[in-house]
Amino acid sequence: MDIILDYLEKILFDFWATAAEMSPYLLFGFFVAGLLSVLISRAMVEKHLGGKGFWHLVKASAFGVPLPLCSCGVIPVSMSLRKHGASRGSTISFLLSTPQTGVDSIFVTLSLLGPVFAIFRPLAAFATGIIGGEMVNIFGEKAEEEKEQRTDECSDSGPGSNKMLRGLRFGFVTLPRDIGKAMLAGLVIAAVISAFIPKDFFAEYLGTGIFAMLVMMFLGIPVYVCATASVPVAAVLIAKGLTPGAAIVFLMTGPATNAATFATIWKTLGAKTAITYIVSVAGCALLSGILLDYLIITKDFSSAIQPPHWMLPGIIKYISAVILLLILLYGIISTKKTSSREKTIKN
Repeated sequence: MDIILDYLEKILFDFWATAAEMSPYLLFGFFVAGLLSVLISRAMVEKHLGGKGFWHLVKASAFGVPLPLCSCGVIPVSMSLRKHGASRGSTISFLLSTPQTGVDSIFVTLSLLGPVFAIFRPLAAFATGIIGGEMVNIFGEKAEEEKEQRTDECSDSGPGSNKMLRGLRFGFVTLPRDIGKAMLAGLVIAAVISAFIPKDFFAEYLGTGIFAMLVMMFLGIPVYVCATASVPVAAVLIAKGLTPGAAIVFLMTGPATNAATFATIWKTLGAKTAITYIVSVAGCALLSGILLDYLIITKDFSSAIQPPHWMLPGIIKYISAVILLLILLYGIISTKKTSSREKTIKN
């Protein structure tokens, strides 16, 4: 009984410590995401990305890196780009770079994994978008009748015409509602791993080479892992001996690939495009992992993959953690109420 209580205490302590470390950055990320949601319209996205050519791949990938799209909004927006004239390559570039990162996940990455990861991760997402888009342009179907598919889109704007209020609503209501469950699940998983897995476990059993990266790739590809929620899991895996390169593989493949996205691409853009999409993610993730490990070893960046504990006082972190948890819980509760209301209307 005492052992169980000790483990529960350890899990709760690690859960709170991780939440406190990341919450100030995540709250600021929510705020920036809210501003971007009202400054960048869907029409603007379609205007600048609805075309063909390499430059459009660059723009599509760059535009997707910071864009505050909820997970249910990535697929419909990318399909909308396609319907408005974007090539398969541009569509895939946007679909690859957008879910891997965002302003909120960048700040959380900085708080838990340090500046090297915070810089390397969006750059890797940007490069993956360009490479994947170009591969689709080269190897994808050249001519295929497109099947129009209507997908339910997220409604990110609240009532009223005040942009600031709509931005705040998106940043602190819509976005937390979308990632709330995944975020809390990620914190719990990270705390459980921290409590039960011995130090250097992954270094002992997976090693430090390509094998560890392959394991994380095959773990990340089939399941959906929220870009932000995956960060605390990656942080504790590194603490237990996983190499930074293997961790970046997990951070790239988890958010970028899942069954729903793959099925949508297969149905709307064709089988070759869907397969090329998966191959692009896997290849770029492995290359990124190898490059990151090489840079950390040869350039002595080991100190720069540590969270910047010195930046904020403890009281700010603890207050932010309470606010963050309340926001996430409210998002989960409001989602359940909306689902119950919709079921009642249907019945």
